[in-house]
Amino acid sequence: MDWIILFIGSICEVGWLIGMKYAQGFTRLWPSLIMVFFMAASVGCLGLAVKTIPAGTAYAVWTGASIAAATLVGVFLFNEPTTVLRLGSIGLILLGIIGLRLGGVNLK
Repeated sequence: MDWIILFIGSICEVGWLIGMKYAQGFTRLWPSLIMVFFMAASVGCLGLAVKTIPAGTAYAVWTGASIAAATLVGVFLFNEPTTVLRLGSIGLILLGIIGLRLGGVNLK
């Protein structure tokens, strides 16, 4: 369940990024408020997840999933460029997330 909460937090991070884009430097009230809501939800989910997921792993997955999702949102919502290198890099981030999730073997 904590991994699901962590991924919800990553999606919330993308929500505040989108809100930030539409807030235009905090000059628009509603997008700014939406951004603050998603910021709190994102960090709150991360805080819940680190109760059982190691903090370094949780933070890496939280930011990595957010980066991948934000890039895809940027491509589809804001017409940001897609290149093989950019998409390949997102693929590597996703592979890293999968590795962190599956690599829960304690080597101590």
